Amino acid sequence: MFTIHLHHLRFFSFHGVHEEEGILGNDYEVNADITFNTTENITALHQTINYVKIYAVIKQQMHIPTALLETVAQDLAEKIYASDNRITSININIKKEHPPIPNFTGSVGVSYKKDFLA
Repeated sequence: MFTIHLHHLRFFSFHGVHEEEGILGNDYEVNADITFNTTENITALHQTINYVKIYAVIKQQMHIPTALLETVAQDLAEKIYASDNRITSININIKKEHPPIPNFTGSVGVSYKKDFLA
């Protein structure tokens, strides 16, 4: 079993339920862990999960304004899986760097794990 990690991916996007989030946008960090099984000795790119392809899926999805981060995470998991059906598990973490909460210091976020039949 292998896990491909794409961590600390930074995006400026317009997700959120508040009107100002759709106007002002926000900084986001995405972490994705994609697990797949293989019995082969991996010696070529086609035998593994191409992280360049996965990054393109994440980048495209992060630029689609969506009200809830939970929806973004679920959509990401489904689109990543659709890119390679050898995937057995996807774990997505999305962090919103500057939530519109008065006098708030820190970040907010969601984590989503989806297992697929092997």
